[in-house]
Amino acid sequence: MPGQRARRRKRDEERRRWQERRAAVEATAGPWEVLFSTQDPAEHRAFVRQLYEGGLPEDVELACDVLCGRLVRPTWYQVRMRRLNDGAQG
Repeated sequence: MPGQRARRRKRDEERRRWQERRAAVEATAGPWEVLFSTQDPAEHRAFVRQLYEGGLPEDVELACDVLCGRLVRPTWYQVRMRRLNDGAQG
């Protein structure tokens, strides 16, 4: 197919640049801290909404996790946070 090689090279180059940027962020980021944990999805959504309405600093990364419990364990919802430039401050 015409142009396939060029598209593949472009995609690979973009992926390589993204990985380099991500590695730089990971090198200076602090540890993850659990901010909130619950079994109620509505409570989880309300907490995340409050976080975003209150405004987040630029140097904070959030992760929302759903820990699926299947049949024997309940499902948990977590919000984790870390400072991105934590390593540069110390």
